Amino acid sequence: MTNVQQHIGSIALVVKDYDEAIEFYAQKLNFELVEDTNLEDDKRWVLISPPNSNGASSNGANSNETNSSRTNLLLAKATTPEQMSAIGNQTGGRVFLFLHTNDFWRDYNLMLSKGVTFNEEPRVEPYGTVVVFEDLYGTKWDLLQLNNQ
Repeated sequence: MTNVQQHIGSIALVVKDYDEAIEFYAQKLNFELVEDTNLEDDKRWVLISPPNSNGASSNGANSNETNSSRTNLLLAKATTPEQMSAIGNQTGGRVFLFLHTNDFWRDYNLMLSKGVTFNEEPRVEPYGTVVVFEDLYGTKWDLLQLNNQ
């Protein structure tokens, strides 16, 4: 039996515009730009990741090591009407992504001060402290600190 090694390399997030999405994630959420490579037909390979996560690289953008074993968000620019209709609603109105943190109140207050839109007040659940927020297109996220962190 072989030793199977698999991981999720990237999760695509459909966006309207690469640069405005990069700006939102970098400025409002402090995400790091992992890679931004021009491709053909006005397409780009844009990877972002939360700070100090397993997706971020201390080596800077375009690091091959970064892309080989880490999970990042791939910003995918919509090019068809069907893709445009999915911007901000890839999961039919449900929370799409879960941003885990080791300090909920630090990150919540920082995001609030930067104008991030929250859909509710923070709440304490049996599993941890959580609040739903939206990105620039309305994609729903949970900011979450689990009880064991």
